[in-house]
Amino acid sequence: MTEATLPPPSDARARRNVAVLVAAQAIMGAQMPMIFTIGGLAGQTLAANLCFATLPISMIVLGSMLSATPLAAFMQRYGRRAGFILSCAGGTVGAVIGAMALLQGSFGLFLLGSLLTGIYMSGQGFYRFAATDTASPEFRPKAISYVMAGGLLAAVLGPQLVKVTADSMVIPFLGTYLAVIALNVIGIFLFWFLDIPKPAQPEDGAPRARSRMELLRSPVIAVSVICATVSYALMNLVMTSSPLAVVGCGFETADAANVVSAHVLAMYAPSFFTGHLIARFGATRIVGLGLAILAASGAVAMMGVELEHFFVAMILLGLGWNFGFIGATTMLAAHHTPEERGRVQGMNDLIVFGGVFLASLSSGGLMNCVGSDAQTGWQLVNLAMLPFLVLAGAALIWLAARPREV
Repeated sequence: MTEATLPPPSDARARRNVAVLVAAQAIMGAQMPMIFTIGGLAGQTLAANLCFATLPISMIVLGSMLSATPLAAFMQRYGRRAGFILSCAGGTVGAVIGAMALLQGSFGLFLLGSLLTGIYMSGQGFYRFAATDTASPEFRPKAISYVMAGGLLAAVLGPQLVKVTADSMVIPFLGTYLAVIALNVIGIFLFWFLDIPKPAQPEDGAPRARSRMELLRSPVIAVSVICATVSYALMNLVMTSSPLAVVGCGFETADAANVVSAHVLAMYAPSFFTGHLIARFGATRIVGLGLAILAASGAVAMMGVELEHFFVAMILLGLGWNFGFIGATTMLAAHHTPEERGRVQGMNDLIVFGGVFLASLSSGGLMNCVGSDAQTGWQLVNLAMLPFLVLAGAALIWLAARPREV
């Protein structure tokens, strides 16, 4: 049999790993919509100044940003399984401290627990990259898409757990944090089934891996990082404020949970076909479509503050994030060597979550301090999306206008 007629490589191992990662995204991933739904509301009850209500969410993102590079290096040396188990351990400790903070009424301790929770969030960010480690080039965009689709169950499970647990104890939200502890413990056992070999150490005389600055000088890598950062940061900017806006405009906490649930469903449900769309139309076009949908989300949010406006705007926000973020991830995954995996992925997530941290930090200030009321604050949050969408769109057009990179 000639090389030209050889069958494509088997993706059996990759599909098994994708199944584990989908389960992880669904089960442990449920804690993120849980925490993002109640984090700002719990912050309001603990913080002396309402301007700092969303600071716990910002601390989660900061923890994710700070741990991205060391966690990527840890996985490069010890493997994905060890790294993901470590991230679940971090999430467990963070939730334990968060529960203690609620018991003691300590905002400072709550911030510390949130910071450590960021270790889990950082680990979850690497699920999409882990899906490609044992996948063939043909299966790679679908593998990323399927893993992201695991968030669909998380979108249902997380808000439902909030409804059941938020007021299940005398201290509001304490039951929610106990549920988060349980989810992380499940994850520690689940990742024993992951079968991704450790990256091979480079042999003597092997090509040198590019430095971070050399990687960023690659047009495709630079633009993919910009688009991933803008897509994720803007999604976080708006999502962080949405529960405060919903409640501030006269609706109930359950309504806020339903809006977040619809948003997270929209984030992950399209993942069943996003990979196919990327394979057919190319990652660049799908990223551009995602940025356009994010702009449409902001436009709808500016039209009014009825419950239907919140639902439509947040659904569009989730859909735009899905196309923009998965498309940018696919672009990045195709333009580095296995030896550069830890370096480029850690650098990417450091930049992405750095942008997300600034966005979440700004969200509470725009919502509670700059705006004179909840409606004005909500409009300011959505208006803040515009310059960053212009930046990402311009970068994408610049890349498309360049000669194709070999």
